[in-house]
This record gives sequence, C-alpha cells and structure tokens, in this order.
Amino acid sequence: MKALIVTLGCRLNTADSALLTCRLRQAGYEMLAPDTPKGTPDLIVVNSCAVTAEAVRKSRQTVRHLRKCYPAARIVVTGCGAETAREAWLRDAAADAVLPNPAKRETDVLTGNRTFSGGSSFQQPRENFSEHARGEFPFRSRAFIKIQEGCDNFCTYCIVPFVRGPARSRAFEEVLSDCRHALSAGFPELVLTGVNTACYRDGNRHLGDLISAISGLPGKFRIRLGSTEPDARHPEWLRSLRGNDRICRFLHLSLQHGSDVILRKMNRHYSASEFAEVAALAREVLPGLSLGTDVITGFPGETEELFEISRTFLRKMQFANTHIFRYSPRPGTRAAEFTDRVPPEDSARRSELLKTDAALAARKFLESKLDREAPVIFEEVRDGFLSGWTDHYLQVKVPADGTFPVREITSVLLTGENVSGKYQE
Repeated sequence: MKALIVTLGCRLNTADSALLTCRLRQAGYEMLAPDTPKGTPDLIVVNSCAVTAEAVRKSRQTVRHLRKCYPAARIVVTGCGAETAREAWLRDAAADAVLPNPAKRETDVLTGNRTFSGGSSFQQPRENFSEHARGEFPFRSRAFIKIQEGCDNFCTYCIVPFVRGPARSRAFEEVLSDCRHALSAGFPELVLTGVNTACYRDGNRHLGDLISAISGLPGKFRIRLGSTEPDARHPEWLRSLRGNDRICRFLHLSLQHGSDVILRKMNRHYSASEFAEVAALAREVLPGLSLGTDVITGFPGETEELFEISRTFLRKMQFANTHIFRYSPRPGTRAAEFTDRVPPEDSARRSELLKTDAALAARKFLESKLDREAPVIFEEVRDGFLSGWTDHYLQVKVPADGTFPVREITSVLLTGENVSGKYQE
C-alpha cells in the first residue's frame, strides 16, 4: 500500500504531517514524495489550511486536482480546513472523508477502518498532550518538531482558536525524544513549531527550559523557533536564550498593527510600546537578530490617520522580514460582523505602501550582513548551484563545485553575489 501526504499552510501542519508519516509507516504504508510521487497512491491525506478564505479555496482546488489525477485513491481531508464546511469538501472537492484535527492521531480512521467518534479541535480538553509518535521527514532537510497546539487569544479576525482548539503543550520528555530521533537521523536543524511556541508550559517548565534541554543534546545542530506572540508579561523564555549559540538569529513576532486603537479592536493583548519592549529585548539577547513580523492592512476602522501611525511604527521597528496581508473577513470571527469596513482600493493602496517600506528595511538588513561570515545549511542542488539558508533566514546560492557540504552547518562569507535577499516563507 502506498500513501501520499499533501501539506498546505503553516509549519505546524508540516510537523503534523511528519507525525502522520510515522503513523502510516507503522501501519505498513510506503510513503510517496509529495512533489514527484513515483507510483499510484492508495491513500491521499490532504493536510489543509484555513487561516484565510483564500487558503481554504486553494486547499479545495488541490483536492479536486488530486481526484482527477488519482480517481481510485481514498482521499482524506484533515487539518484546519476540515474543521469548517465539511459538506462542501465532500460535495465540491470530491473527498472521501473529512476529519477534524484530532483524528490525525488515529491511523485506522484515516485509512477508513474505523469511524471517528471524537469531536472537533474546539472540543478538545485544555490539557497537555502526547502524540505517541515521532516526526519522520523522508523528503525534507529540516526537522519540524511540534511542541504546542491551540490558542486562547481569540483575536477578532482569527479562525485559529476555533480550528485548533485551546492552548495546550506537548509533553516535555516526548518533545526531547522527538528531537533525539531527528538528530540521530542526521537533521542539522530543529524547527520548534506551534500556534504560539512562546506559551509552551509543561508543569513549571516553560519554553526557555525546553530550549535549554534540547540545546544540551549532543551533535552539531541549530534550533529555530516558530512564530511567537509578543508578551511583555512573560519574557523569561526570551532572556533564557542569551548566550545560547545553538539558537538561530531569527524570530518572528506577529505585530498585526502599529496603532493601539486597532490593536485593541483586534483583541491583541499588548500595545505598540509593549511590542517594542519585547523586540528590543530580543535584539539585545540575540545580537544581529533578523526580526520578522505579520501586518494586516485595511482592518475595519483603520482610518488614514491610524494607518499612518502604524506605518510610522513599522518604519521605526525596521523589520528584516514583513508579511503584509490585506484584511479579509472570516465567517465565524467577531471582526466579520464589524460594519466599518475599509474600501478595497484603500486597503490595496496601503498594502503597496507598506510593501515598499518593508523592501527597504529588508534590503538594509541584508546589506548589514554582507562581507561577514554566517552559518549556512545548504539543502538542495539545482541548475548547478547549492541553495541554502543562513541562521537569520537569508537565502544563499553558491556553485555546486564540492566546496561546501549539503545538510551540514558550514560557515560562508556572504557577498552581494551569493545572497539573494529572499527569505524563507
């Protein structure tokens, strides 16, 4: 029997797919490469995304395409997209089964040998968990380690708490075991993932304790942190990174807006000044840090004045990498009911202005790294060039002439010729 897992969306989905790979292999399935599958799958699992309406549309489009390519395969949709509009998946996308996120852990449900009797993610208990599986990455060069799940913030624009459930953390020792397995398999980078990795708690141990324990494992490797929420009330995990040379100098702190008025309307739990405090601490603890963020334009109630306040704040922060999104309402969220919508043309114009500013800030950060050595992991060879990423997520390309190894941390002098300026998404 052969299985194909198609992963859409975030790094947490990637980590979930790695756990799915482990479970399906244990059930006797041969795993096919997602990009160029050699063979016909008996089972296809689509790990879908629902962070935006566009993400759901792309997920359904993917399922329809797979149905045309493999008409005899059993197609199962899971992931965040499966938590919404189940009937539409069955009717429009021709899926055989649509299973909520909790069903990912039950192999016999995925394979159709048993009916899932549990509930949605939103019905999950607010308690820590074990996966009883380990991540396996037969087609990747980095290991994505799931450490946390769910969210309690209920930002007014966000569907994630409804499709991922309440915040809860993976058992400390199981995370360490997963990391040991990945390192024994030769992975030089561990990416710690979750909805919000900063809220990791297992008993009295927080994210900093987990990172310290992982850092103590033997081997030559580095640790990259997934998205974190800026929380000035609990900076202990951030302070604990000081002096840890295994930590990648990259951190993604989701800002969403630079105006306190809009932040309150979004139900974000910090002010712009508190965000700046966390960012300053991060840059102090990790010198040379590449700081990334997310920003939404055109949120309901965003006037020209509030937009300019946000734009000024963004310029002051000088992010190395900024993901800019135009607001789109998500059914089921509070913001979808707000009536003070911003005209689409205003949202689009503001987005372009922010993109111009973000490109200048990104270029400034890149230029600050030129003519310096940086640790790089080269991941693939294409068209005669090695391609890889620095620890601060700058893409590096060099001739594949045997000078540098693949899938090892190696020091490279960054120049205007070998650094593309592209960031890992």
